[in-house]
Amino acid sequence: MEKDASEPDPSRQRNGFVGVLYGEFTDTLNDSVRYSVSLTASALTIRRISSSPGRSQVVFNLTDCVGCRAHRAADGADVGAYFTAYFYPFKRRWMSAGVTRQRVEQCFRVALVQDPLVNLREAERWARAIRDASVLQAPRRDGVVYAELRRPCRTMILVNPHSGRGQALPLFNDHVQGMLTEACVPYTLVITEHQNHARELVRKADLSQWDALVIMSGDGLLFEVINGLMEREDWQQAIQTPLGILPGGSGNALAASIHHYSQSPPAWNEELLLSCGFILCKGLVGSLDLVSIHLASRQRLFSFLSLAWGFVADVDIESEKYRHVGAIRFLMGTMVRLASLRVYQGRLAYLPAKEAPKLQRGSVNRPPPAPQRPSLCSSLPCRLGPNTSLKTSSRRGCNLNQHAVSNSPNNVITDMRPETQSDRKTTSPVDSLLPGLDQPVPDSWTVVKDEDFVLVLAIYQSHLAEDLWTVPGATADDGLIHLFYVTAGISRPALLRLFLAMEKGAHLACGCPHLVYEKVRALRLEPTSPQGVITVDGEAVEYGPVQAQVHPGLARLICG
Repeated sequence: MEKDASEPDPSRQRNGFVGVLYGEFTDTLNDSVRYSVSLTASALTIRRISSSPGRSQVVFNLTDCVGCRAHRAADGADVGAYFTAYFYPFKRRWMSAGVTRQRVEQCFRVALVQDPLVNLREAERWARAIRDASVLQAPRRDGVVYAELRRPCRTMILVNPHSGRGQALPLFNDHVQGMLTEACVPYTLVITEHQNHARELVRKADLSQWDALVIMSGDGLLFEVINGLMEREDWQQAIQTPLGILPGGSGNALAASIHHYSQSPPAWNEELLLSCGFILCKGLVGSLDLVSIHLASRQRLFSFLSLAWGFVADVDIESEKYRHVGAIRFLMGTMVRLASLRVYQGRLAYLPAKEAPKLQRGSVNRPPPAPQRPSLCSSLPCRLGPNTSLKTSSRRGCNLNQHAVSNSPNNVITDMRPETQSDRKTTSPVDSLLPGLDQPVPDSWTVVKDEDFVLVLAIYQSHLAEDLWTVPGATADDGLIHLFYVTAGISRPALLRLFLAMEKGAHLACGCPHLVYEKVRALRLEPTSPQGVITVDGEAVEYGPVQAQVHPGLARLICG
């Protein structure tokens, strides 16, 4: 069959665009081995040129590419130049079932002529084309609106060297640092030195110098960063700074959630870190709901993960003594607490999502309406008292030579400025769904009849820990608080079965009559037991009455 003369012959169009970018290059270790390489908008295709009829071909999807760089050879006598592309495709695990992202590097030698500068320019042209095409092929979920990080993205990375088993910094050096270099992401590393260091730093930092703030730690460090941003006079602009998370702690709930939102297969430990590093390098930004939480002393916190009372909070705080063993500390804490299961007394009320007025995403809401007549759930008196302040220092331009001191995860969070009426007008989003804590809840709220609880958990992400898939249908910006509570009367085996089922997100299918799940926009919890623990994002806070409201899309999150 005669070939159409209008169709270009790729063999005559080497190293140029013919619908695709096409070139022939040699192997980096053996000049006698040659490859034909073609770049399209979605893939890099590599074929080994051979005299045998069969040609081996490898296709790399550009959604898996984080970067490409051109460089000269270390040997000054080599006139050739090189370009190296870095991919993280899903591949089968070596020792277990399933797939996970694994690093693949593809390097080619360009030696078109004897002029090293001409060869380097050609290598740079290929590297630039691969980078540009891979940016356009970032993995996006259907129906999700993304922004993109500017490139190059000036990133501040805050590392808590004592989170988890104290391995955050080595993990960063071994698994993340090289990936950021491959993706051409410039960053400044800040090693936190004490509790609230990160909060003080971001509260005072010149955020115009940064395009993203990334946390390498557990969830507690991000809690500090978010509250530091919300305490700034320019909080509305500051909280729009894209936030990223790299798992370096014990729980790593948000990191596991972000990985889940990317629709990737389950991953843990270093595999989860690699996945989150890949998501960071691809640079897509989505919305993140924040929840405003009011304590009895008029302190106000902003939360991205959870509010817990009872069993979950007890395990979180009491297992701190097992921190050195890593994530298994939660299993140990669970078994210890099951052995002496506690029941807490209190009152719980919530505003169902279907009853709540529609809130505008990422905006400041109108002031709350006047309190309605009392309902069944009347409020406990406010426990007024002076705020105690934990003095912290702010260090800028921190580097690897800084000396870190131990963070104390057991300290109760007390260093939050009270919100005044003038604050609500100028420096913080208004909680239009919440009455004052000294006021009864409106009639549109649901009051839970039970007053004996084993646990109450309000969560706004899919995962409570790496291996606890708590809300299978949740997203980071669904505008919901997912409220779970377990009433008294549940047996120890039944409670254990719930948490074991939660590893696969199957706890709601257990048919447990003591487990209740509601989608809400706001809630109030009033403990009447004299002692107990309440946690926000895994951090212990003041024990007493607390209420919360979701603010849809208030922050921005680097996600897939």
